[in-house]
Amino acid sequence: MSAATTKTALIEEGHWLTVRDCKRVLVLVHTMTFAQRLKEVFNLLEGDLRIQVVFTAPPHAFGNGVTHYLRSLGITPVPWEEALRADFDLALTAGSRGVHELRAPVVRISHGAGHNKLLTDRSLLAPGETRWPGMLSRQHLLHDGRVVPAAVVYAHERSLKELARSCPEALPVARVAGDPCVDRILAAAPNRQRYRDALGLAAGERLVVVSSTWGPASAFGRIDALLPQLLGQLPAGYRVALLLHPNVFAGHGTWQVHSWLAGCGGRGVAVVPPEVDWQSLLISADWVIGDHGSLSAYGTLTDATMLLTSGPQREIAAYSPAALLAAAAPVVSPLHPLAAQLQYAAQTRRHGQYERVAASLSSAPGQFHQRMRALVYELLGLGEPARPVVVPPLPQPSPLAEWELSVNQEWLGRAVGA
Repeated sequence: MSAATTKTALIEEGHWLTVRDCKRVLVLVHTMTFAQRLKEVFNLLEGDLRIQVVFTAPPHAFGNGVTHYLRSLGITPVPWEEALRADFDLALTAGSRGVHELRAPVVRISHGAGHNKLLTDRSLLAPGETRWPGMLSRQHLLHDGRVVPAAVVYAHERSLKELARSCPEALPVARVAGDPCVDRILAAAPNRQRYRDALGLAAGERLVVVSSTWGPASAFGRIDALLPQLLGQLPAGYRVALLLHPNVFAGHGTWQVHSWLAGCGGRGVAVVPPEVDWQSLLISADWVIGDHGSLSAYGTLTDATMLLTSGPQREIAAYSPAALLAAAAPVVSPLHPLAAQLQYAAQTRRHGQYERVAASLSSAPGQFHQRMRALVYELLGLGEPARPVVVPPLPQPSPLAEWELSVNQEWLGRAVGA
């Protein structure tokens, strides 16, 4: 049977299928970031012969690499146009683009830590209308005045209060389930030394993780100011790992990102591929230098000392994790040696300095997967499996040396060709 025939069979439930009479769930994977978050949900359906899961990759500016990533998981996505013509019992998405066209009840989940960034497209706003983050904005939840999702899943009870102000029409479908990244980091934190060993960190070596979201105000958008400090001001015994938002790779291409970072060759700087599970890197870090992105906020759950690059304060939602962190963490200055700033931040760190930030990430720690499974099965009209939810542990990371540009050129060639 050809791949095209297989896709059509999955969509039409024709006579080609072996397991029939299934509830059909469509997973919309717009970007790599969405894929990684949605994986926490569709994996909850594993082993249930009552459910057929179908994947599609709708058009998106940052969609590069999605199909390759899905195929690496053994998934063949169906064309978006075919998905729009078919009926499904449920659709799972971490974005809003195109979901109003689906013939299925939609579950919308968040794809980051809280709701940090305000709506960027001001043209969508009426004169004098307040800018809200995407998951709280009318522009992302309504279409022609109608609430599109059958359920909108938030990490924190606080979001319901904000939703009552921003889009009260969506309150009846709002649910609070917690945050899967919070749960994974807290559960895996006791394995810190094991992850450090897997990364190849020797006794006494210190790991500095630099995390960056995407966009001109991100740490990578200003990498020309930070890179000289990383390359020229850290003494022996410091290792550096760059955790870049997948949209950086999708927007510019892997070759271009590595080309810009060519000066890192031979300096012990690891550029972590976008498909890698990043939580173990944060857990292993001694310091995290971040921006207003989600990974900086998640870093507050670890033992790492936090430092921030200067960020776009007017683009950040008040009381978001990013805003709370900006008020609590020291800021890196280009005018002073980086090693001295790292030491100063560690020495002056106060007990509970990031406690408020960490608490803002989830009001249901440890409960995301159980609550999410219950919601999905409720909307499908099925009883849950008679077994506890099993969340696989974080995978062991590869050695940092495999991601250092100058050490393994064969790996670099594969990454560029991906």
